Amino acid sequence: MSRQQTALVVEGGAMRGIFAAGVLDAFLAKGGAAFDHCIGVSAGAVNLAAYLAGQQGRNHRVITDYSCRAEFINFGKFVRGGHWLDLDWLWEITIREIRLDLAHFAANPVPLTVVTTRVSDGRAAYLRGSAEALEQQIKASCSVPLAYRDFVRIGGEAMTDGGVADSIPVRHAYEQGARDITVVLSRPLGYRKQAPSLPALHRYLLRRTPALAEASLARHHSYNDAIDFIQEPPTDCRIRVIVPPAGFRVGRMTTDKDRLEQGYQMGWQAGLAYLARQEGDGE
Repeated sequence: MSRQQTALVVEGGAMRGIFAAGVLDAFLAKGGAAFDHCIGVSAGAVNLAAYLAGQQGRNHRVITDYSCRAEFINFGKFVRGGHWLDLDWLWEITIREIRLDLAHFAANPVPLTVVTTRVSDGRAAYLRGSAEALEQQIKASCSVPLAYRDFVRIGGEAMTDGGVADSIPVRHAYEQGARDITVVLSRPLGYRKQAPSLPALHRYLLRRTPALAEASLARHHSYNDAIDFIQEPPTDCRIRVIVPPAGFRVGRMTTDKDRLEQGYQMGWQAGLAYLARQEGDGE
């Protein structure tokens, strides 16, 4: 019997990505996890880029240092017409000081799919990560509408946060042929996304991009559909889930260093536990 194709899917969630950073660093430290395909959204794509580039600890530093600085998260700047989440600043400084090892990434045979959302129609775009385009691709995937006032262009097309159209691309992994899928979530198990409470305001704020507004309003449907798929996968598919424990206290914009470090250690321990289970299964 031929071996089933494996995939690693990593959810985003801005600062909640510290959990996945811990999981993937544990994988790198122990050298015990191998996948045929990696698929990431937003912070999940950034985490996977560093994982495939072999850079243990990089994203811990990005999240606990650079992302906590006032140059990145600044509501006052947003009120004055700037970015709430200034990705331009974050990308410029991390490329200068702690850049991804693009040569190592290019040499890694495992493909990375970066999920973004097309502004024109609100649909998911699944981009094959390449060393030449990777930094722009993951920036596009991280660019939360409104909080980041611009749109990143990929191949001339405006893109935004991949989580709008496909927060947890587990169904996409299945459609691409994976039958043994590991999913790293950024919220404790049992979380269900609710519909936006003020849809009229949502449509008004995104009135220049109506397709994106509608996709954003429907986000809870696609998110919850993915959770349903994870909990009841097709009979020919095995899904393993790595989730933060109930005590995980990191939110989308948490900058408390102790909470972030605790979230990272939770991820690290969850990664070790996953590897131990794999070893126990004889895989």
